[in-house]
Amino acid sequence: MNSTPHTSSSGDLSAEAPTDDKPLSGRELLPHEIVRELDRYIVGQSDAKRAIAIAVRNRWRRSQLPEELRADIAPKNILMAGPTGVGKTEIARRLAKLTSAPFVKVEATKYTEVGYYGRDVESMVRDLVENAISMIRSQEQERVQAQAERRAEERLLDLLLAVPQASEASPLAADSATGQSAASSAAGESSRERQARTREKMRQMLQAGMLEQKTVEFSVEHKSTPVMMGGVGLENMDIDLQGMLERFMPKSTKKRAMPLSQARKVLTEQEADKLIDEDKIAAKAIEACESNGIIFIDEIDKVIASEGKSADVSRQGVQRDLLPIVEGTTVNTKHGYVKTDHMLFIAAGAFHQGKPSELMPELQGRFPIRVELSDLNQEHFVRILTEPKTSLIKQYQALLATEGVQLDFTPQAIDRIAEYGFKTNQTTQNIGARRLYTILEKLLEELNFSAAAHQGQSVSIDAEYVDQRLAAICQDEDLSRFIL
Repeated sequence: MNSTPHTSSSGDLSAEAPTDDKPLSGRELLPHEIVRELDRYIVGQSDAKRAIAIAVRNRWRRSQLPEELRADIAPKNILMAGPTGVGKTEIARRLAKLTSAPFVKVEATKYTEVGYYGRDVESMVRDLVENAISMIRSQEQERVQAQAERRAEERLLDLLLAVPQASEASPLAADSATGQSAASSAAGESSRERQARTREKMRQMLQAGMLEQKTVEFSVEHKSTPVMMGGVGLENMDIDLQGMLERFMPKSTKKRAMPLSQARKVLTEQEADKLIDEDKIAAKAIEACESNGIIFIDEIDKVIASEGKSADVSRQGVQRDLLPIVEGTTVNTKHGYVKTDHMLFIAAGAFHQGKPSELMPELQGRFPIRVELSDLNQEHFVRILTEPKTSLIKQYQALLATEGVQLDFTPQAIDRIAEYGFKTNQTTQNIGARRLYTILEKLLEELNFSAAAHQGQSVSIDAEYVDQRLAAICQDEDLSRFIL
């Protein structure tokens, strides 16, 4: 390991991509723009990216059609087949973030992991609705944030001034008893003016940050949450028993004292909750799920029935249960009925021991677009290490920068890391790009442990250092199986 700083000459191909991380609007989501955005994080797999981009664009095209024609156009669900660690899940996850669409990822094995009593298949739709509600609520909170901050500021001023109303009434009552109503009115008006001036001065101090450490005491509302006892599947009951019990449970308030800086956040959240209409959020969430929801079903190859397996009946049952969900049905949730007719379903699997054609014919027909993701070679590994916006190299550089260590990789070192990762995948189990995690962790183990001792230094990782740390492990196949 050379302590001389060295600037890597490997170019970042994502540099030309736009740096704005804000989601693009539906009208702007042209297929080539979607592919370009996905290229910032995922290397290769152009066929899968193009298929995803077309599917998303078709959803916008459908929204522009007349109502009578729009109802008959179903989304073209996608089945991605490819080895583990090549980017299937990442493509779907980045797509959901890019389009700001309600998204949920589920594993098909979740519905068979406890035999015939796995989770109800409809629970994936309920999970999607919950995710959509969280997304819509965050948007609503941002919308009312300014108003909530103003209201929280007024509450803080009330707490700081804390002028009891009863104390104002007693001198007025005494004055009226003596017949000095005119004088008392003038005194009351003068008192109100003084209070207004004091409040404005206090507001200026509050906005200037001069009172951040002052302690205030106020009431915080707590909901008494009932403890639910139940068995498998009770989380998916059609009747919202949990919600019903919460309505009957008393709400308790507790006095809490905290610094003003912390109280501002709590009060702002309280005021934002008062400004938000929960019924409106639920309605928007259901609409977003029905028109833009994306459900990613991973490990769908694991529900293919195979000879000699006792769980065959359960696996076939999961496929049969998936059929109406993917084809289009109505699912009852605690927020209302949700139709799945126009949700986009993306299924993925490695298909090491089976083929997509071994799925039930009816289920195959629900995924008309088939995409095969290619295996990763050494050149892909080099690009994965350097090109994406949040590549592994950049992640480790950022982590060690927190310790005051500037970490640089020579181009030759990156080539050697990619070579070792690719060879290990060929001689042991092929886990795709995930192999690079174990390779880099082993490579930088000593530096990560003693980073504090290198504070203020520039550390360069060259090919020689990579060989010293990894050559012996990768050459011994039994050792590489255990360590890498």
